[in-house]
Amino acid sequence: MLKQQLNLKLSQKLSPQQIQLMKLIQLPTQAFEQRLKQEMEENPALEGGKEEKEDYEDEYEGDDYQDDDPGNESIEADIDVDEYLSDDEIPSYRLQANNYSADDEDRQVPYASGTSFTQYLKTQLSTLRLNDSEKEIAEFLVGSVDESGYIRRSIQDIVDDLAFTQNVYTDEPTVEKVLKHVHELDPAGVGARNLQECLLIQLNRKDQTRQVSLAKDIIERSFDQFSKKHYQKLLSKHDISEDELRDAIDVIEHLNPKPGGAYAGNTRAVEHVIPDFTIKIVDGELELSLNGRNAPEMHVSKDYSEMLKGYKESREKSKAQKDAVMFIKQKLDAAKWFIEAIKQRQTTLFVTMSAIMNYQKEFFLTGDERNLKPMILKDIADEIDMDVSTVSRVANSKYVDTPYGTKLIKDFFSESMKNDQGEDVSTKEIKKILEMTIEDENKRKPLTDEKLAKMLKEKGYPIARRTVAKYREQLDIPVARLRKEI
Repeated sequence: MLKQQLNLKLSQKLSPQQIQLMKLIQLPTQAFEQRLKQEMEENPALEGGKEEKEDYEDEYEGDDYQDDDPGNESIEADIDVDEYLSDDEIPSYRLQANNYSADDEDRQVPYASGTSFTQYLKTQLSTLRLNDSEKEIAEFLVGSVDESGYIRRSIQDIVDDLAFTQNVYTDEPTVEKVLKHVHELDPAGVGARNLQECLLIQLNRKDQTRQVSLAKDIIERSFDQFSKKHYQKLLSKHDISEDELRDAIDVIEHLNPKPGGAYAGNTRAVEHVIPDFTIKIVDGELELSLNGRNAPEMHVSKDYSEMLKGYKESREKSKAQKDAVMFIKQKLDAAKWFIEAIKQRQTTLFVTMSAIMNYQKEFFLTGDERNLKPMILKDIADEIDMDVSTVSRVANSKYVDTPYGTKLIKDFFSESMKNDQGEDVSTKEIKKILEMTIEDENKRKPLTDEKLAKMLKEKGYPIARRTVAKYREQLDIPVARLRKEI
């Protein structure tokens, strides 16, 4: 059976310059500085600082220069926007700031140098009294410690691996014995096979006060009840008072559940955030400024302009001179365009952030998240008459320094819900009220999601229990049972 189909596709074409401008807009301050440096290294016709004399503009546009080689004609290639902006063409703008563009660059953040966690542990093995065979086992055990400080594999698996990969033939009791030595290493708790063992290792190293001894007894005999916060069962089983239980819990809560994370050499990638904008309150009004590092002074090289001028005034124009002047012309054009692109980037950033600031004026004046208005990308795009993808690039990658801390701009975007008055309210406002309600609850009897939904409804926010559960998880707040305190 034959089928006939007619597919219509509207495809926008962007020039390479427009695509490069979009890439520049999406770069945060630090990456933008690196891009500037790269461009200046690659294009000698581009220079930083103030320009001393007139621009080169029109120096090479007179009738004296004619390009006889048709192969040198400037061709501006159109490029299918789908290859670059496919992720921006999301039908629903209610995705707010989650529509990252496909041309986001994967910038690697360097790691700080230092001794590895494994090497740090191996260095300590020399302080233990072990024979050669035990030392080999200990080194293998240390090599099995993960970044949190745990050994997640069974002793039997380790015995098998020692035989197959190290030609070390041993048994489980021997490995268990060596593991006890590994538990003597720092940080305390390293080499544990589970959380219970990790906490016990740390408690055994403490001065054995009454509180510590009780904490050990609870972790040894009632770890399941403790982890589920069944406090009444603990009071009854251990025959203790609430004050005694509270003191023991305080000891346990000061232990480290991830001893590997305590090692300073266990480095993590750290990216320093440099605010792209600053918002200040001056005489009761908001004042926006763009980070000066986003507005560099650039100009076209005077030397390159002089080269063109010299060619224009020369009587004889050889083929080599024509080739050289074509190269110079291309570099000058590129420099001129890049300077213009930087200016457009500055304008786009400032106009976009200014619209966001004015839209969320009440929040920026008070710092109260309950004053955040519902706002999606399209709201700002319509306000400044720009494409949604442009607003997305600014929102997803830029930070603003406010009187209330440095914020990622996309965090100001949120969906809307109706309150009982039929008014649109931001989901961020509802989350803030939910968070405050949980903070004020009686920790002896934490509120269930059903009770929270009922309380929010009484406050004018009619949302379902499952929505409360979703918002609570997004706020990284545990269920009622795990919020219980004694």
